[in-house]
Amino acid sequence: MAPPKNQPVGGQAPVVQRVRLRYAKRGPLRFTSHRDFARAFERALRRGGVPIAFSQGFTPHPKISYASAAPTGVGSEAEYLEIGLQAEVDPEKLRVALDAALSPGLDILESVIAREGGGSLADRIDASHWRLELPTVDPAEAEAAVKAFQDAEEVLVERMTKQGKRTFDARQAVTRIAVTQQSDLPSGADGTPCAIIDLVVRQVTPAVRPDDVLSGLRAVAGLEPPVPPRVTRLAQGMLTAQGEIVDPLNADREPALPG
Repeated sequence: MAPPKNQPVGGQAPVVQRVRLRYAKRGPLRFTSHRDFARAFERALRRGGVPIAFSQGFTPHPKISYASAAPTGVGSEAEYLEIGLQAEVDPEKLRVALDAALSPGLDILESVIAREGGGSLADRIDASHWRLELPTVDPAEAEAAVKAFQDAEEVLVERMTKQGKRTFDARQAVTRIAVTQQSDLPSGADGTPCAIIDLVVRQVTPAVRPDDVLSGLRAVAGLEPPVPPRVTRLAQGMLTAQGEIVDPLNADREPALPG
């Protein structure tokens, strides 16, 4: 990919195409902070020769919009961003070029052209689906804690924020929480148990994160895993009345209706 030749003199070339990407944070790269990923992604844009558009002004910035980045230390199969381009590109070739320029574990999974008038990515995301793996925790113990959490009208937890320590309710944002048994996630190789919690959380202010829910389980039932949990975001998008999450790229994948 090469930058466009006809960039206006004295200003930045306009955005002619917007592309939305889904990417994953896997393995050790789940410890990559959002800031570190942003730097790595901008390097990947340069290495891939992507014709990224820039903002106006004395310090132009690449046109990149991130949607609801996962916390540091959390894995994800469903992170999203949008880029504005100075020239049209083939979305699949763009995906391959960026994926090759990033470290394994930061993987570009999908690339689609943003449909005009479809709203922003943020407009299409109001919930996240998480998997919480709790090594050495017996599923029966986790089930008892989950039931206590579900039965509580309010579960107050504390977290340090930029505004200082805040107390908020972790219960109301949770729309689904259950202990599951999945064949692809067995107990440890040495036979130790591993409870797996399936969790869906709505976006609220302040945001309720998986670690807040774990704090809530500790508060209502004394559940405190001796080994750090492994948390993975499986999906994010709009939550339907049936409790399903609609992928925010669905509307961009659908063929445009005839005019």
